[in-house]
Amino acid sequence: MPPHESRKPRPWLRTLAGTAIALCVLTATAPARAAANPYQRGPDPTPASVAATTGPFATASVGVPRGNGFGGGTIYYPTATDQGTFGAMAISPGLNGTWPGIAWLGPRLASQGFVVFGIETNALNDSPVSRGTQLLAALDYLTQRSSVRDRVDAGRLAVAGHSMGGGGALDAALRRPSLQAAIGNAPYLPSGNLSGDRVPTLIYAMQNDTLVTPSRLTTMYNTVPAATEKAYIEVAGAGHNYIGQPSTTLARTMIPWMKIFIDDDTRYSQFLCPMANRNGVSQYRNSCPLI
Repeated sequence: MPPHESRKPRPWLRTLAGTAIALCVLTATAPARAAANPYQRGPDPTPASVAATTGPFATASVGVPRGNGFGGGTIYYPTATDQGTFGAMAISPGLNGTWPGIAWLGPRLASQGFVVFGIETNALNDSPVSRGTQLLAALDYLTQRSSVRDRVDAGRLAVAGHSMGGGGALDAALRRPSLQAAIGNAPYLPSGNLSGDRVPTLIYAMQNDTLVTPSRLTTMYNTVPAATEKAYIEVAGAGHNYIGQPSTTLARTMIPWMKIFIDDDTRYSQFLCPMANRNGVSQYRNSCPLI
């Protein structure tokens, strides 16, 4: 994979590699201890835990007024203070949409050990490029000026969105390759070109979507460079606005993607490589192994 900031090896991975080398010279009776991942949060995952409506962390939320380059929104965060900082994600709604329309994502993802910033856009008809700019502004606000900035690891950030907001997330990834992950749900990006993408990218298509069709998204997915980690999930029987209702299919695939790339948590690879549960999924493509 091309070396760039978002995919540089974590210090704990280098330590783990050194541990493996050292084990070669240890006696057979010496205990072997792998270095712990400092970004890992929460207990060992199970199929039930990634599908649960509430994860292991209690959460709270705080409202953000309009300004700072975006239309305000709501920040959801784990209340635990003994876990260190958490990775974070900013999420944009789509054309004519507002955050309350997809707000179920906030507490559900935050309860798995993330700070989640659901934003409102400056205008309901903002373009994908404008939404990408606003997502990046929201991350800057979150890490530099928000009331929960001390809970966020500014080096572990991601973006997501629906429809034009999904296109905004992909646009943001193209412009800020230091991001750890990008997720586009039925994303509309006019160019359809992700050949410059260096951020691990998950694209959701909806099988019955006539606005942003699976064929369009398959073509866009295929433009992501081979060196960039990627996945494509087509949700069976779903229409363009499927994300408007709580979805276990989305949650149990989004959470592992975030855990793998924001937290470097290899415990979650089991859910995507291969996909452990194909219920509700009509197509799945990926660049496994992801980590």
